[in-house]
Amino acid sequence: MQTSEPSISLSNPSFSNLDPTADLPGFDAQEPPDPKLIDACVHCGFCLSTCPSYRVIGKETDSPRGRIYLMDAINEGDAPLAASTVQHFDSCLGCLACVTTCPSGVQYDKLIAATRPQIERNFERSLPLRLLRRLIFSLFPYPSRMRLLMRPVGLYQKSGLQKLVRSLGILPQLAPQLAAMEALLPPLSPQAFQDRLPEFVPAQGKARYRVGLILGCVQRLFNPEVNEATVRVLTANGCDVVIPPAQGCCGALSHHQGQEQQAQDLARQMIDTFEQAKVDFVLINASGCGHTLKEYGHILKGDAAYGDRAQAFVQTVKDVQEFLAEVGLTTPLHPLQDDPLTLVYQDACHMLHGQKISLQPRQLLRQIPGVQLREPIDAALCCGSAGVYNILQPEVAEELGRQKVTNLLNTGASVIASANIGCFVQISHHLERQGKSVPVLHPMQLLDCSIRGVGV
Repeated sequence: MQTSEPSISLSNPSFSNLDPTADLPGFDAQEPPDPKLIDACVHCGFCLSTCPSYRVIGKETDSPRGRIYLMDAINEGDAPLAASTVQHFDSCLGCLACVTTCPSGVQYDKLIAATRPQIERNFERSLPLRLLRRLIFSLFPYPSRMRLLMRPVGLYQKSGLQKLVRSLGILPQLAPQLAAMEALLPPLSPQAFQDRLPEFVPAQGKARYRVGLILGCVQRLFNPEVNEATVRVLTANGCDVVIPPAQGCCGALSHHQGQEQQAQDLARQMIDTFEQAKVDFVLINASGCGHTLKEYGHILKGDAAYGDRAQAFVQTVKDVQEFLAEVGLTTPLHPLQDDPLTLVYQDACHMLHGQKISLQPRQLLRQIPGVQLREPIDAALCCGSAGVYNILQPEVAEELGRQKVTNLLNTGASVIASANIGCFVQISHHLERQGKSVPVLHPMQLLDCSIRGVGV
């Protein structure tokens, strides 16, 4: 999908057609991208090879350093906040690979996080995009609303209508984003329509910790088996598990797309809920959610009532793999099959680059007898899911998903381990596209099977 476009000249930006005296639409005064953070970028280009959007699109303006240059130009009034610039910010997956790679320590994560709310406040998208985004942010963070929608979707899948619609091939031509959303729908299990886990599940044997579990919005619908497996693993390893029924969405999708007010409201609700639960740790088994939960101190930093509480909350948040690697497994593990089992672990971006968690999942999986871990090439390259990116930017996401699955399959592993619901959906979709039936399982599902002596 690579296209050619003249690169931005970093010493002589190509904004010569703009009237320097014109009052260009730009960022407002409410926390625009920090010029000091912008100036830290020396435009060395180390980020280019690790940036998924640049690798697919091939434009300088769709790279981290190109976007940083655009931020600076908008800050200085040399470029407008308009469709011509917003498209390049929208093409960013927010995978944070550039943050890991940058030798100068540029905090691109903070820069893009400051830019996206500016876009939402100061730029008017086309009507179809506004309606689509309103649909996404009115549904995805609210499991009860999603379940209402999923009931007719379940009928649509089982009646054969889905197969007919896909065979006609009309939807991608009429509405590419809606077509992408429809194509990503996994088969819905009966567990998707209700939360079956009780509010409290006691530890097996002596309790070592009292932990709270966040169920996730999309995960509890599209892959609820992960939460059930997580509870069994935690209780088998000496944890009382609290699952507050009042818990809502963590705000990850909203935060990553600049929906600032919604993200703050959801963060406050989450803090209230788990403060009342009186737990030692708040655990999450989806990496995108985990990264946002750990950002609550920043999201609510200006909130007089919640700022300090957010900082305290963040200190209790851990990814479930991070937690188990720290406290240790106390229950015996059994082989998952008679012969050695080859696994490939897929690094989710917000786990690897956002939370800097890479070794812990591998350490846990290697404790399962007979497991042989394999590593794919380009392991740090995003799969293209990136929250709702694969809906909003389907062409780029399609190419990234194809590359990711090809690299995973080339390891020859018989099972793919993935610890993020978005990655699970994206990888499962592209396995199906390539005619492959390799299981995609969360590490908690693999540990659960090993503890119970159930084969994969």
